[in-house]
Amino acid sequence: MSEDQANEHIRVDLDGAVAVITMAKPPHNLLNGRFIEDLLTAFEDAPTNGARAILLRSEMKHFSAGADVDGFGSDDGDGVAAVDVLDRFAAIPIPTIAAVHGLALGGGFEIALACDFIMAGASSRLGLVETSIGLMPLLGGVQRVVERAGLARGKEIAMFGRRHEPELLERWGIINVVVADEALDDASRSWAQQLAAGPTIAYSAIKELATIASTQGVRAADEAQEAAANAVWASEDLKSGLESFAESGPGTAIFQGS
Repeated sequence: MSEDQANEHIRVDLDGAVAVITMAKPPHNLLNGRFIEDLLTAFEDAPTNGARAILLRSEMKHFSAGADVDGFGSDDGDGVAAVDVLDRFAAIPIPTIAAVHGLALGGGFEIALACDFIMAGASSRLGLVETSIGLMPLLGGVQRVVERAGLARGKEIAMFGRRHEPELLERWGIINVVVADEALDDASRSWAQQLAAGPTIAYSAIKELATIASTQGVRAADEAQEAAANAVWASEDLKSGLESFAESGPGTAIFQGS
Protein backbone atom coordinates (compact mmCIF):
# COMPACT_ATOMS: atom_id res chain seq x y z
CA MET A 1 0.00 0.00 0.00
CA SER A 2 1.37 3.40 -0.90
CA GLU A 3 0.65 6.70 0.77
CA ASP A 4 -0.91 9.01 -1.81
CA GLN A 5 -2.07 11.95 0.23
CA ALA A 6 -1.36 13.15 3.72
CA ASN A 7 -1.73 16.11 6.02
CA GLU A 8 -1.14 16.56 9.70
CA HIS A 9 -4.15 14.57 10.89
CA ILE A 10 -5.54 12.67 7.89
CA ARG A 11 -3.76 10.10 5.75
CA VAL A 12 -5.08 8.75 2.45
CA ASP A 13 -3.67 5.51 1.05
CA LEU A 14 -4.88 4.07 -2.24
CA ASP A 15 -5.11 0.29 -1.80
CA GLY A 16 -5.99 -0.83 -5.31
CA ALA A 17 -9.25 1.00 -5.99
CA VAL A 18 -9.98 1.60 -2.28
CA ALA A 19 -9.15 4.96 -0.72
CA VAL A 20 -8.29 4.14 2.89
CA ILE A 21 -8.76 7.38 4.81
CA THR A 22 -7.17 7.23 8.25
CA MET A 23 -7.90 9.76 10.98
CA ALA A 24 -4.86 10.38 13.16
CA LYS A 25 -5.45 13.42 15.35
CA PRO A 26 -4.16 12.81 18.89
CA PRO A 27 -5.43 12.00 21.32
CA HIS A 28 -8.97 11.01 20.26
CA ASN A 29 -9.71 12.50 16.82
CA LEU A 30 -11.63 15.37 18.36
CA LEU A 31 -13.49 17.27 15.64
CA ASN A 32 -13.26 20.91 14.76
CA GLY A 33 -14.11 22.79 11.59
CA ARG A 34 -10.69 22.47 10.02
CA PHE A 35 -10.41 18.75 10.69
CA ILE A 36 -13.87 18.10 9.24
CA GLU A 37 -13.10 20.19 6.15
CA ASP A 38 -9.85 18.28 5.59
CA LEU A 39 -11.75 15.02 5.96
CA LEU A 40 -14.38 16.15 3.47
CA THR A 41 -11.67 17.14 1.02
CA ALA A 42 -10.14 13.68 1.29
CA PHE A 43 -13.54 12.10 0.58
CA GLU A 44 -14.36 14.42 -2.31
CA ASP A 45 -10.94 13.98 -3.92
CA ALA A 46 -10.99 10.18 -3.71
CA PRO A 47 -13.05 9.47 -6.89
CA THR A 48 -10.90 11.87 -8.91
CA ASN A 49 -7.80 10.07 -7.70
CA GLY A 50 -9.05 6.70 -8.95
CA ALA A 51 -10.86 5.33 -5.92
CA ARG A 52 -14.04 3.29 -6.41
CA ALA A 53 -14.76 2.87 -2.68
CA ILE A 54 -13.75 4.64 0.53
CA LEU A 55 -12.88 3.08 3.88
CA LEU A 56 -12.80 5.50 6.82
CA ARG A 57 -10.84 4.32 9.86
CA SER A 58 -8.83 5.61 12.79
CA GLU A 59 -5.36 4.82 14.06
CA MET A 60 -6.06 6.43 17.43
CA LYS A 61 -7.49 4.66 20.48
CA HIS A 62 -10.98 5.73 19.39
CA PHE A 63 -12.74 6.30 16.08
CA SER A 64 -13.64 9.79 17.29
CA ALA A 65 -14.63 10.85 20.78
CA GLY A 66 -16.62 13.80 19.45
CA ALA A 67 -16.20 17.53 19.07
CA ASP A 68 -13.32 19.61 20.35
CA VAL A 69 -15.49 21.68 22.66
CA ASP A 70 -12.63 24.08 23.36
CA GLY A 71 -13.28 25.51 19.89
CA PHE A 72 -16.94 26.29 20.54
CA GLY A 73 -17.79 29.96 20.32
CA SER A 74 -14.60 30.91 18.52
CA ASP A 75 -14.61 33.23 15.54
CA ASP A 76 -11.84 31.52 13.57
CA GLY A 77 -14.03 29.04 11.72
CA ASP A 78 -12.84 26.23 13.98
CA GLY A 79 -16.20 25.33 15.50
CA VAL A 80 -18.48 22.44 14.53
CA ALA A 81 -21.94 23.53 13.39
CA ALA A 82 -22.61 23.04 9.70
CA VAL A 83 -25.79 21.36 8.61
CA ASP A 84 -24.47 20.62 5.13
CA VAL A 85 -21.48 18.57 6.35
CA LEU A 86 -23.21 15.19 6.35
CA ASP A 87 -24.90 15.99 3.03
CA ARG A 88 -21.47 16.53 1.50
CA PHE A 89 -20.25 13.20 2.84
CA ALA A 90 -23.39 11.45 1.60
CA ALA A 91 -23.04 13.02 -1.87
CA ILE A 92 -19.80 11.15 -2.57
CA PRO A 93 -20.71 9.04 -5.65
CA ILE A 94 -18.77 5.92 -4.59
CA PRO A 95 -19.57 3.55 -1.68
CA THR A 96 -18.25 4.57 1.74
CA ILE A 97 -17.66 2.45 4.83
CA ALA A 98 -16.87 3.57 8.39
CA ALA A 99 -14.87 1.05 10.44
CA VAL A 100 -15.56 1.97 14.07
CA HIS A 101 -13.52 0.93 17.08
CA GLY A 102 -13.37 2.40 20.55
CA LEU A 103 -15.67 5.37 20.93
CA ALA A 104 -17.70 7.06 18.21
CA LEU A 105 -19.49 9.81 20.09
CA GLY A 106 -21.29 12.99 19.13
CA GLY A 107 -19.80 14.32 15.92
CA GLY A 108 -17.71 11.17 15.55
CA PHE A 109 -20.88 9.09 15.44
CA GLU A 110 -22.42 11.59 13.03
CA ILE A 111 -19.47 11.23 10.63
CA ALA A 112 -19.96 7.45 10.70
CA LEU A 113 -23.68 7.93 10.03
CA ALA A 114 -22.81 9.90 6.89
CA CYS A 115 -21.16 6.81 5.41
CA ASP A 116 -23.15 4.24 3.45
CA PHE A 117 -22.15 1.42 5.78
CA ILE A 118 -20.98 1.19 9.38
CA MET A 119 -18.99 -1.81 10.57
CA ALA A 120 -18.14 -1.82 14.28
CA GLY A 121 -15.85 -3.75 16.57
CA ALA A 122 -17.62 -5.60 19.36
CA SER A 123 -16.15 -3.47 22.15
CA SER A 124 -16.93 -0.15 20.46
CA ARG A 125 -19.46 2.26 21.92
CA LEU A 126 -21.47 4.71 19.82
CA GLY A 127 -23.85 7.50 20.72
CA LEU A 128 -25.09 11.04 20.37
CA VAL A 129 -24.01 12.42 23.74
CA GLU A 130 -24.41 16.16 23.21
CA THR A 131 -27.26 16.50 25.73
CA SER A 132 -24.78 15.66 28.51
CA ILE A 133 -23.46 19.23 28.15
CA GLY A 134 -26.82 20.78 27.32
CA LEU A 135 -26.28 20.72 23.59
CA MET A 136 -27.91 18.98 20.62
CA PRO A 137 -26.21 17.17 17.71
CA LEU A 138 -24.97 19.84 15.31
CA LEU A 139 -24.13 17.95 12.12
CA GLY A 140 -27.50 16.34 11.43
CA GLY A 141 -27.19 13.27 13.63
CA VAL A 142 -30.77 13.49 14.90
CA GLN A 143 -32.13 13.29 11.38
CA ARG A 144 -29.82 10.40 10.46
CA VAL A 145 -30.69 8.17 13.41
CA VAL A 146 -34.39 8.87 12.85
CA GLU A 147 -33.87 7.96 9.18
CA ARG A 148 -32.22 4.65 10.09
CA ALA A 149 -34.07 3.60 13.23
CA GLY A 150 -37.39 5.46 13.22
CA LEU A 151 -38.78 8.39 15.19
CA ALA A 152 -39.03 6.82 18.66
CA ARG A 153 -35.58 5.23 18.63
CA GLY A 154 -34.00 8.32 17.09
CA LYS A 155 -35.35 10.55 19.85
CA GLU A 156 -34.26 8.02 22.46
CA ILE A 157 -30.70 8.00 21.14
CA ALA A 158 -30.45 11.79 20.88
CA MET A 159 -32.20 12.69 24.14
CA PHE A 160 -30.76 10.16 26.59
CA GLY A 161 -27.22 10.62 25.28
CA ARG A 162 -26.12 7.09 26.09
CA ARG A 163 -23.12 5.16 24.81
CA HIS A 164 -24.66 2.19 23.01
CA GLU A 165 -23.26 -1.27 22.43
CA PRO A 166 -22.94 -1.96 18.71
CA GLU A 167 -25.07 -5.10 18.83
CA LEU A 168 -28.02 -2.98 19.96
CA LEU A 169 -27.53 -0.47 17.16
CA GLU A 170 -27.24 -3.34 14.69
CA ARG A 171 -30.65 -4.63 15.83
CA TRP A 172 -32.06 -1.13 15.45
CA GLY A 173 -30.79 -0.89 11.88
CA ILE A 174 -28.31 1.90 12.56
CA ILE A 175 -25.13 -0.01 11.85
CA ASN A 176 -24.66 -2.86 9.39
CA VAL A 177 -22.55 -5.45 11.12
CA VAL A 178 -20.59 -6.11 14.31
CA VAL A 179 -17.35 -8.10 14.20
CA ALA A 180 -14.72 -9.11 16.71
CA ASP A 181 -12.34 -6.26 17.45
CA GLU A 182 -9.39 -8.11 15.98
CA ALA A 183 -11.35 -8.82 12.77
CA LEU A 184 -12.47 -5.23 12.11
CA ASP A 185 -9.61 -4.16 9.87
CA ASP A 186 -9.68 -7.24 7.64
CA ALA A 187 -13.48 -7.39 7.47
CA SER A 188 -13.93 -3.70 6.62
CA ARG A 189 -11.19 -3.84 3.99
CA SER A 190 -12.84 -6.91 2.48
CA TRP A 191 -16.17 -5.06 2.17
CA ALA A 192 -14.43 -2.04 0.66
CA GLN A 193 -12.54 -4.18 -1.86
CA GLN A 194 -15.72 -6.00 -2.90
CA LEU A 195 -17.49 -2.68 -3.47
CA ALA A 196 -14.51 -1.22 -5.32
CA ALA A 197 -14.64 -4.17 -7.72
CA GLY A 198 -18.34 -3.65 -8.42
CA PRO A 199 -20.28 -1.62 -11.02
CA THR A 200 -19.35 1.89 -9.89
CA ILE A 201 -21.88 3.74 -12.05
CA ALA A 202 -24.73 1.50 -10.90
CA TYR A 203 -23.67 2.08 -7.29
CA SER A 204 -23.74 5.83 -7.86
CA ALA A 205 -27.28 5.61 -9.25
CA ILE A 206 -28.37 3.48 -6.30
CA LYS A 207 -26.94 6.02 -3.85
CA GLU A 208 -28.67 8.88 -5.66
CA LEU A 209 -32.08 7.18 -5.65
CA ALA A 210 -31.73 6.06 -2.03
CA THR A 211 -30.99 9.62 -0.97
CA ILE A 212 -33.93 11.01 -2.93
CA ALA A 213 -36.26 8.37 -1.48
CA SER A 214 -35.08 9.14 2.03
CA THR A 215 -35.26 12.93 1.78
CA GLN A 216 -38.07 13.48 -0.72
CA GLY A 217 -40.06 10.25 -0.71
CA VAL A 218 -40.57 7.25 -2.93
CA ARG A 219 -42.57 9.16 -5.53
CA ALA A 220 -39.70 11.59 -6.09
CA ALA A 221 -37.28 8.68 -6.42
CA ASP A 222 -39.60 7.04 -8.96
CA GLU A 223 -39.58 10.24 -10.99
CA ALA A 224 -35.77 10.41 -10.87
CA GLN A 225 -35.18 6.75 -11.71
CA GLU A 226 -35.22 7.01 -15.49
CA ALA A 227 -32.58 9.73 -15.55
CA ALA A 228 -30.44 7.84 -13.05
CA ALA A 229 -30.73 4.67 -15.10
CA ASN A 230 -29.65 6.33 -18.34
CA ALA A 231 -26.03 6.51 -17.18
CA VAL A 232 -26.16 2.87 -16.13
CA TRP A 233 -27.54 1.76 -19.50
CA ALA A 234 -24.71 3.62 -21.22
CA SER A 235 -21.97 2.15 -19.02
CA GLU A 236 -19.27 -0.24 -20.14
CA ASP A 237 -19.81 -2.16 -16.92
CA LEU A 238 -23.36 -3.08 -17.93
CA LYS A 239 -22.15 -4.13 -21.38
CA SER A 240 -19.46 -6.38 -19.94
CA GLY A 241 -21.86 -7.67 -17.29
CA LEU A 242 -24.41 -8.73 -19.89
CA GLU A 243 -21.71 -10.33 -22.04
CA SER A 244 -20.30 -12.20 -19.06
CA PHE A 245 -23.76 -13.37 -18.03
CA ALA A 246 -24.44 -14.71 -21.52
CA GLU A 247 -21.10 -16.51 -21.65
CA SER A 248 -20.71 -17.93 -18.15
CA GLY A 249 -23.68 -16.99 -15.98
CA PRO A 250 -24.15 -14.57 -13.07
CA GLY A 251 -21.41 -13.43 -10.75
CA THR A 252 -18.54 -13.71 -13.22
CA ALA A 253 -18.30 -10.17 -14.60
CA ILE A 254 -15.21 -8.06 -14.11
CA PHE A 255 -16.18 -4.40 -13.83
CA GLN A 256 -13.88 -1.50 -14.67
CA GLY A 257 -15.98 1.22 -13.09
CA SER A 258 -16.89 2.96 -16.33
